[in-house]
Amino acid sequence: MSKDRVALYLQDAHDIREGIELVKYAEAKGFEAVWQAESRLVRDAIVPMAAFAAHTTTLKIASGVTNNWTRNIGLLAATFLTLDDLAEDRIICGIGAWWDPLASKVGIDRRKPLAAMRETIEVMRKLLNMETVTHFGEFHHVDGIQLDVVHGRKTPRNVPIYIGATGMKMMEMTGEIADGACLNYLVHPKYNLEALDALERGAKRAGRSIDDIDRPQLMICSVDNDRKKALDGARKMMTQYLGQQPHLMKASGVSQELLDEIHQVLTWPATEEEIENAMHLVPDDVVQMCTASGSPEEVKAKVREYIDNGCTCPILYPLGDPYLMIDIFANGYN
Repeated sequence: MSKDRVALYLQDAHDIREGIELVKYAEAKGFEAVWQAESRLVRDAIVPMAAFAAHTTTLKIASGVTNNWTRNIGLLAATFLTLDDLAEDRIICGIGAWWDPLASKVGIDRRKPLAAMRETIEVMRKLLNMETVTHFGEFHHVDGIQLDVVHGRKTPRNVPIYIGATGMKMMEMTGEIADGACLNYLVHPKYNLEALDALERGAKRAGRSIDDIDRPQLMICSVDNDRKKALDGARKMMTQYLGQQPHLMKASGVSQELLDEIHQVLTWPATEEEIENAMHLVPDDVVQMCTASGSPEEVKAKVREYIDNGCTCPILYPLGDPYLMIDIFANGYN
């Protein structure tokens, strides 16, 4: 029987030096990958990825996810070539369409996100394949460029591209053109079934099957031997999302009554005090609906639920003690 796949997710909750230690620990405990977030204007993915790559030997290092707007396509390809120089065949490019209002606030117009993503991946693949590329598209204009390696490997690079898709149109395109889908967190496991249908439609269009598309999934993981402590850790994040992204929460099965109740307490952007005051409104079952939270047994059971609904590898985001979480999942989730 094959070993359960499991990966670690890091945002900016840990100092980068602490992140390096966590990544080394995860590798020693049999984790297959670390995914480094890049979303808010806080920590870019590339610097930590390089640090993690330099301190590991087998772990895969992934961007979870960068975006297709903020780096010129030549630089984007050169960046992942450089990472592959550091950790050959261990780098994954996770890429997404970013989000508003942040993108618009830094002057980016996220128009035609599907067409823009398709172009980005098409040009980047050719560059990483060490081809000379001319492409006069709507989003990328390159004229006879190549990754100009003088000293080093001139062979095509093996950097799989995973799209961080949430909407079903992007999911369908992911099935058609990407190596994998990085599935989102804070969604109900049943969301995965709709995502799988979309991936399969796209895969068929490209003459592939759903099994050709890897499907790792971000998961909030708040685990502690003290069950209440674990649930309260996730409750805070769940409360923020109930206030911040009610459409996502409603789609996952949260009642309109609870959303209305929380909106009477929370304004947006919410203060720390408002979040604390609203937390008591969120019952345990709602916390556990879209997160892997609670005792070690409960957390493993929730991960299995996502696996049973099509996820191929949990990417665990530790809210509590990350070393405890890594220990709990060192032997998989069964």
